[in-house]
Amino acid sequence: MNRYLLSVPPSLIPFFHTLTGKSSGEWMVDCDPGGARVGSGGGTAWMLYRAWQKESPELVFGSWLTRQKRMILHAGGQSRRLPAYAPVGKILTPVPVFRWQRGQRLDQTLLDLQAPLYDRILQLAPSGVNTLVASGDVLITAGETMGVLPQADVICFGLWISPEQSSNHGVFFCNRRQPEQLEFMLQKPPVEQIRELAPDYYFMMDIGIWLLSDRAVHLLMERSGYTGDPTRFCPANYDLYGSFGPSMGLNPRDSDPGIQELTVKILPLEGGAFYHFGTGSDMLSSMLQIQNRVLDQRAIWSRNIKPHASIFVQNALTERPFSEQNRQIWIENSCVPASWTLRSRHILTGIPENSWKIDLPEGICLDLVPVGGKICLRPYGFNDSFSGKAARANWMERPLTEWLDARGISLTAVAREDQDIQEVPLFPVPDKSGPLDGWIRWMTGDLRENETYAALWLNTPRLSAGQISNEADLMKLQQQREHFRARSLEKLAGNYRKSVFYQSDLDHTAREWACAGPLALPALLPVAESPLLQIHNRMFRDRVAGYRGDAAGAEEREAFRILQQAILERFRANPVFPRKNVLSDQIVWGRSPARLDLAGGWTDTPPYCLIEGGAVVNVAVELNGQPPLQAFIRPTEKPTLVLRSIDLGEREEISTWEQLASISRIGSAFAIPRAALMLAGFHPHYCQAAYASLEEQLRDFGGGLEISLLSAIPKGSGLGTSSILAATILGTLSDFASLNWDKNAIGNRTLALEQLLTTGGGWQDQFGGLLPGIKYLESAPGIDQDPVARWLPDPLFTRPENTGSMLLYYTGITRVAKNILAEIVRGMFLNSGRHLHILREMKGHAKNTFEAIQANRYDLLAAMIRQSWQLNCRLDEGTNTPEVAAIIRKFEDRALAWKLLGAGGGGYLFIMAKDPEAAAGIRSALQKDPPNARARFVDMSLSVSGFQFTRS
Repeated sequence: MNRYLLSVPPSLIPFFHTLTGKSSGEWMVDCDPGGARVGSGGGTAWMLYRAWQKESPELVFGSWLTRQKRMILHAGGQSRRLPAYAPVGKILTPVPVFRWQRGQRLDQTLLDLQAPLYDRILQLAPSGVNTLVASGDVLITAGETMGVLPQADVICFGLWISPEQSSNHGVFFCNRRQPEQLEFMLQKPPVEQIRELAPDYYFMMDIGIWLLSDRAVHLLMERSGYTGDPTRFCPANYDLYGSFGPSMGLNPRDSDPGIQELTVKILPLEGGAFYHFGTGSDMLSSMLQIQNRVLDQRAIWSRNIKPHASIFVQNALTERPFSEQNRQIWIENSCVPASWTLRSRHILTGIPENSWKIDLPEGICLDLVPVGGKICLRPYGFNDSFSGKAARANWMERPLTEWLDARGISLTAVAREDQDIQEVPLFPVPDKSGPLDGWIRWMTGDLRENETYAALWLNTPRLSAGQISNEADLMKLQQQREHFRARSLEKLAGNYRKSVFYQSDLDHTAREWACAGPLALPALLPVAESPLLQIHNRMFRDRVAGYRGDAAGAEEREAFRILQQAILERFRANPVFPRKNVLSDQIVWGRSPARLDLAGGWTDTPPYCLIEGGAVVNVAVELNGQPPLQAFIRPTEKPTLVLRSIDLGEREEISTWEQLASISRIGSAFAIPRAALMLAGFHPHYCQAAYASLEEQLRDFGGGLEISLLSAIPKGSGLGTSSILAATILGTLSDFASLNWDKNAIGNRTLALEQLLTTGGGWQDQFGGLLPGIKYLESAPGIDQDPVARWLPDPLFTRPENTGSMLLYYTGITRVAKNILAEIVRGMFLNSGRHLHILREMKGHAKNTFEAIQANRYDLLAAMIRQSWQLNCRLDEGTNTPEVAAIIRKFEDRALAWKLLGAGGGGYLFIMAKDPEAAAGIRSALQKDPPNARARFVDMSLSVSGFQFTRS
């Protein structure tokens, strides 16, 4: 588990964990010492020092540093240019749900959106690189894929961007022959300088995400004034980006021999984008860019497909309709009744319920802050920077002195001329008994009652911007925000066609709904709506009932049924007509390899793949020299269906459709062949012709048939056994009954078969066994999943030095995948943000694994397998059980990577040893000390045929 160290405004520290719900054991918050300016370098050193002293002061600093990965996020500024969120810091700025993204929370903040990318990068950090530093006032997004990070002391991420945009930030200049190699870094270089250097160097904008090795951290601590005495540390004012950075590289512009000795790598953040939240204008323009980043209507759930206007309303009650004249408006934690008139360039925050009559001039913003049981009125200008001396500073987009003169007030009555405007007491805290709308009108430009309000203003307690941040009642602000959000939930749900309601994290939203009081459940959606919307609606209703303590489960079952019917409809709408295609003494013999899932597993599972598409990499393998899953079909004279299991020694005979359709019995040895026979047309739901009975159909068919099955793999193996066996039966039936299905059709019918069985499941298992070799399989969003296969070169799985280093070990531990699958599918149904973040990483990781195999590097593939295992463990905590962990401990020092196949928790373990000698050592160790009597090694070899069938 990563540790998060946040530098925040001092006033936020006592309330952070209550406001955010984040664990104090995982999230540590602090601020710079004594309000001193220590810079990003000194601030980083201070946060590390404070965490060390709080967690393990008995350890030396170096030992403590290596124990855990940590993220340091700097968010402790005064937020002068974004006053709306100054009391809590920009990092807790509420951010609207992206209209093209699923799984976001209606109460999400900038921090919630920042952390997943930083987590992802920190997870990929190489050995000895344990510290990530980032800025709290930006949102950085990245593409799905992120490769293996190189080993270096400092790893910085950059964006390819124009000289004009780069000139306001740090800029990395890199070697054109080795683009990862930093030559030097400049802070805010002029556009002309960047253009002069561009012919000789690649340049990228520094986006503030730096990974530091333990060695680099020690140097940073020294440069920030740490002398090694753990009892005394007062950080110096040292800038990470402005001082440490320009001293890095092969030819740094600043001289610091110690820093220059560090190895540095600069990586472009593929598919990345940088959104600044430094000012009110930045906040609105960034959100507009984000909302319009995706214009593909297939990715936008709202039926309102117009480009997003620059009006953002969240956690708010608004009765005033907007027109084309309204632009750049942000309303949050506020009530804006119909009696208000708005124009453009407004940021409205903290406004309680009211019936005021307000006509807000263009460019004027309003923030109402609870302070000591009263309300502080903070109007300001959209572009106010709150910087500079009072005599020359602006307020409300005009000189402060001009505002005062218009009201007959002298500057000297309010402030010293050289006083920082941030410290000038401009914002009144009126007595609670009087109305506030008159105050607001007077302060924002209506001077008809100037004499009254000017005198009141001078004689009423007033706060400066700095004082507001220190004295704001943060809990009352949050309570009002939660109250407004709760009252808006019903409207969002009712307006689901144009709102983001059903694309939000529905589990979290259901919890809020249940806590919001007597809200009626959203109505059931009409059957004409898309199956996915109906599923979300049903799951949400069920989850609310559960959180209220009411009877739950029925609506969830209906959601699963809707998914089942949506997938099966394709095959019911296109029934088949089975006709016997064998001689009376012939047998059709079908056989398939097992599959090893290397990357992307779970992304092929409905409903995730139906909405976002799936991507996996897997390998077809034979075990002990044979395809382990086999089916034999022969004709019989008697008009019945006979099912036999060679490995289980069981037999069933079926003579009616009712018997055939009884496939829901858990543990039935023949549920899979029953469902396969139905889909092959031996049931009226899937047959073109009409018959009075199964007996009549079989007599017309020319007699019955007998299916014998052989599964030479233990149940719960993780090798895709049930799905591949189903595909083998369907493929064999296709030849036996003249159905002429190709492998793609067989794979799709296997997906339908698993829905018939209510076991669910994705498409990768059957395609992994149907198709030979090593392949990257990818599907597009949509109910009809037709994955496209791209075959990969096989030397990594055929060269003796590699095959001698790869092991397949049966742990002897079984785990039923159905229960795991149901829990994860439940998370998909509910748009669980945690699940969706990991699934998107898995999908991108599959692409990286595809590229690693193309590179034909054993070490790179091992790195991908390690990541795949880590992702599986994050998705399902039951993947790495204590029993499995005990097995891994016996060989981990000899292995580069390992991964339980399939759902995890047991079954087969794929191991990539360091070399053939290490593999021999692993084999010897586990054979001498097996975890149970069933555990064993199994020989595997690449299947070059996939599914195949022959006739006797």
